[in-house]
Amino acid sequence: MDLPTQTHLATLRELMNYRLRELRAEVHAADRAREETSALEVHEVTDRKDEASQYQQSGIDEVQARRDRDEVADIEQALQRLDAGTYGDCADCGEPIALQRLMVLPAARRCAACQAARELTSARAAAS
Repeated sequence: MDLPTQTHLATLRELMNYRLRELRAEVHAADRAREETSALEVHEVTDRKDEASQYQQSGIDEVQARRDRDEVADIEQALQRLDAGTYGDCADCGEPIALQRLMVLPAARRCAACQAARELTSARAAAS
């Protein structure tokens, strides 16, 4: 492996580790806020608008937490691929994923062409 490749891989590892720490802190803070809210929940007399607003916010918070947990899992898997020496290879075609794509999305599993094909197939399946 040449020096530029090693440098890029080290940079990508740093980016992923930084994002992983950031996400774990966000997930922890959200979990803690949810626990505190549940523990301190006071049954006040509210109107239907307040209840609807609280219900909607709860749903948004849950979706955001799930998204963050999914990203944590993706990054952990990418770091495992990096350790195993398979990082940067497309999961579908086996070709190298472009460095530019990895710099933007370090946990990418597929090259841009395979990802686009996968999303197109999913969109067609959802439309039928």
